[in-house]
Amino acid sequence: MELRTYIVEDNATIRDNLVATLEELAWVLSLGWSDTESDARAWLAANDAQWDLVIVDLALRQGNGLGVLAACRPRGHGQKVVVLSNYATPDMRTRCAELGADAVFDKSNDIEALVDYCLALGERPAS
Repeated sequence: MELRTYIVEDNATIRDNLVATLEELAWVLSLGWSDTESDARAWLAANDAQWDLVIVDLALRQGNGLGVLAACRPRGHGQKVVVLSNYATPDMRTRCAELGADAVFDKSNDIEALVDYCLALGERPAS
């Protein structure tokens, strides 16, 4: 199953590399991206059932990823939200889980784990 994925990341180089990696190695179809909390919230509000996965960085050009996580809370069954951040400390992982994150990945160490996560999601039956 192809994962319709939206990326919330303010670093263009990281974002472009992430999209290329996930499209090449996992079943990911990039639906687009935003680099601010307000743009991400607007996209999510306009596309509530049109995505399978949202990948969120915590540090954004405006606002932060915690606000994006909060905006994803009323998502549909089967929709997943993960955090990919340089700030994946134990305290931040707990806070992200409290806001509904399904997983938290560290940008420096967990890219392979994120790819594996996407592959596992792609193998699940369509809902």
